[in-house]
Amino acid sequence: MPRIISPSVLSADFGHLAEDIAMLDRSEAEWIHIDVMDGVFVPNISFGFPVMGPIRKGTKKVLDTHLMIVEPEKYIERFAKAGADVITIHLEATDDVRGAIAMMKKAGVKAGVSIKPATPVSAVVPYLDELDLVLIMSVEPGFGGQSFIEGSTQKVAELKAEIDRCGSRAVIEIDGGITLGNAAEVYAAGCEVLVAGSTVFASEDPERTIHELLNV
Repeated sequence: MPRIISPSVLSADFGHLAEDIAMLDRSEAEWIHIDVMDGVFVPNISFGFPVMGPIRKGTKKVLDTHLMIVEPEKYIERFAKAGADVITIHLEATDDVRGAIAMMKKAGVKAGVSIKPATPVSAVVPYLDELDLVLIMSVEPGFGGQSFIEGSTQKVAELKAEIDRCGSRAVIEIDGGITLGNAAEVYAAGCEVLVAGSTVFASEDPERTIHELLNV
């Protein structure tokens, strides 16, 4: 099973963002995670199109764009045009999941759906045959640096069983509290993409840490 690290630039140094993006571009990380927060769906505000553009110019890596916003349908096309390769919306943020997935497909990006810690895996199962990615939140969305919520690994295993059962091509991603201490168990449960923010950017050697996360 492939392993992909998607470092979250939410934890980067915004005073030296160009240098951090250049570092990620050199690294073994295949994806770069872009957390977009609106202060409504989650109690924090991050960044949007003005930051997305320079990140896209600074790397050829996959831009893994996570929309933690209400009414994400309004912005899917704009984020695709800004350079997103994968767009993930929250199941809890839209009344028309299938319509949003169709919009992502039409915009030419891979379609992802995320679920919060309190949302059961069963809620996303009806959409598995249409999705490219399912993102399990292993912390409450909105802030970096939180601790991994116990039980998240079990949710990954449950989702993996459902994906295998229905023959879905969706990959499993996890976001929140990922460290060198828990990465191996999450991979073992069936996760393929690990989002890592503080673990990478607080490291004295982020490129080395990315390597270690891939090889635990």
